[in-house]
Amino acid sequence: MSKLFEPLTLRGVTLRNRFALSPMCQYTATDGRVNDYHTTHYGRFSLGGFGLLMVEATAVSANGRITHGDLGLWDDAHIEGLSRIAAFAKAYGATPGIQLAHAGPKASIQRAFEGNGPLDERDVARGEHPWPVVSPSARPAAKGWLVPEALDAEGIAKVRADFVAAARRALRAGFDVLELHCAHGFLLNAFLSPLTNDRSDHYGGSFENRIRLPLEIAREVREVWPRDKPLFVRVSAVDGSRSGWTIDDSVAFAAALKAVGVDVVDCSSGGFGVFEYPSGYGFQVPFAAQIRRQARIGTMAVGMITDPRQAEEVIASGQADLVALGHAALRDPHFPLHAQQTLGAARPDAAHADWNIQAGWWLDHREDKLRQLGPWVSTKKTVADGCTV
Repeated sequence: MSKLFEPLTLRGVTLRNRFALSPMCQYTATDGRVNDYHTTHYGRFSLGGFGLLMVEATAVSANGRITHGDLGLWDDAHIEGLSRIAAFAKAYGATPGIQLAHAGPKASIQRAFEGNGPLDERDVARGEHPWPVVSPSARPAAKGWLVPEALDAEGIAKVRADFVAAARRALRAGFDVLELHCAHGFLLNAFLSPLTNDRSDHYGGSFENRIRLPLEIAREVREVWPRDKPLFVRVSAVDGSRSGWTIDDSVAFAAALKAVGVDVVDCSSGGFGVFEYPSGYGFQVPFAAQIRRQARIGTMAVGMITDPRQAEEVIASGQADLVALGHAALRDPHFPLHAQQTLGAARPDAAHADWNIQAGWWLDHREDKLRQLGPWVSTKKTVADGCTV
């Protein structure tokens, strides 16, 4: 039996397998709204066999967007479009999840495929103007980027309220898993990291102060998110620079998150400073393993997981509870179903039984025909001079 294809129950929600779609920004929304691209994009992963379908970073406020193309949940008008994604996922066996985010110092920039830097005159010419950004401290995310306003008490209270309101809307949209984004240099990560948080109040300085706002948000969201639905938190397990946030910090933070009702820590990395850690295959898996072992909390591993056997090893060895695929999923939206066949976990009498029936029926009949034909052999004949006829 493949461990990858064992169901996972978190509170009252059961995922059909251990594969998760990693949240990946598509930068294709207008005013935060879902369009046909999003329904098609997420629909293919629902059909592709993923257990957990995690929708991309979804802004809790308009000024919390990374770009003009981000999805949003700061208005009730966003609910209907997102509900279509959640309903389709459920109809085809996937569990719908959504990541709530505030970009903080990395807000108000270009889409990744349009420059991934500060908005410039070309963006303004097409009607995409910059907006004020906020952060724990008045430090730009990078040279030449907007200088953020340091959040005051009123601003911090609004951020907390925005996350809670967005969580309520996510529930109305039909999502069963919620994830808070505390990674990759965005607002909550900026509070956590000593490289970016130089506040002198009770939200800065010591470790306990730097985790205060993310922990408050997790606690308040947990209070409105149903007890039978799991709550995830994505962290940068380490900053890029070894002088910043460390894996030991993440273990301690994970333990605090567990105490307020978080179920799974989604273990990414980086965000501040040049990345000084190894970055080969599965490079973030050891972070997930250490947090799982030492904080005694569920973890999701992500990062350069490209082979079904590699993913199986992560789960079978107890390094994580879930494997999240990003780029590998974009390359192959049916990665879990292909992995099932690679690992011998498919039914021998109906290899495509877990595919949606509209495709599986045809593919099983094709398999029967291929068995009759045997392996394909070229009909070309090679002549002595190397040419073919």
